[in-house]
Amino acid sequence: MIRAILEVLQPLAVETQVIVVDDDSPDGTAAVIREAFGDTEAVRLIVRQGERGLATAIARGIAEARTDLIGIMDTDFNHHPRYLPEMLKQLEGADLVIGSRYLPGGGMRTSRLRYLGSWAFNAFIRALLGSPIRDNLSGYLVGRSSLFRRLQDKDIYSGYGDYAIRLIYYALREGLVLREVPVVYEFRLGGESKTQFGRQLINYTRAVLALRFSRGL
Repeated sequence: MIRAILEVLQPLAVETQVIVVDDDSPDGTAAVIREAFGDTEAVRLIVRQGERGLATAIARGIAEARTDLIGIMDTDFNHHPRYLPEMLKQLEGADLVIGSRYLPGGGMRTSRLRYLGSWAFNAFIRALLGSPIRDNLSGYLVGRSSLFRRLQDKDIYSGYGDYAIRLIYYALREGLVLREVPVVYEFRLGGESKTQFGRQLINYTRAVLALRFSRGL
């Protein structure tokens, strides 16, 4: 995945650094990164001790980034790097670009049921929060570092994928410019998903309701 990211961005002549945040995983992630990219300045490994969780790992990566543009993506090719050039292009005149499964040309190869379930939940988000965004659950994002700094005082990075709901919500509330580009979620090339659908549905619903009822405060 790291090699694919570097390869697809190399022709664009943009400053690139891939930050890998590893929660001291027993699967050997850190050792593999050190062996393959130990002498590569474009790859940085951060191993967290005693910390767990997707959202807080993303927050750490954002905090450590020193580039003007910051991308967030999964590492199993569910989010394919081939979309990065178009996402960077669409960032011109925008603050955040979202890889969306629900635009024409987008989709999800992995599971028709999960695709439809996520579509329905996005409809729920749009109805309750008045969001114009079609894919509020996308974890495939490219934004300006200024956007992340502007939102750093917001309580965004907790839980699991619900951080994306809060990030998009607060960005819209701040009047920032958001765009979506179609992407297709691919089959993962390794590992297994840590998402427990029932539990996350409850957590995501709580996150949406918390935002909805805080609007008048």
